[in-house]
Amino acid sequence: MKTVTLIGKPGCHLCDVARDVIEQVADEFPENAVELDELSIESDPALYAQWWEKIPVVLVDGEFHAHWRVSPDRLRAALASA
Repeated sequence: MKTVTLIGKPGCHLCDVARDVIEQVADEFPENAVELDELSIESDPALYAQWWEKIPVVLVDGEFHAHWRVSPDRLRAALASA
């Protein structure tokens, strides 16, 4: 299973767009192959300090993948890799 972490905040339009892209790409994989975990910079001072100006931030299995905009093709490739 791959874990995609979306770091954002409520009311963030780009975060909503990123979530939609992640969910659409995840739906292309077998059930339970991709897990989406969402974290908010509003509830975690360390996340805020690190990412506030780059949200949404996407991590794949804990590794930085993208910020601001999520490419479906690039995310698909990252999720398909071993």
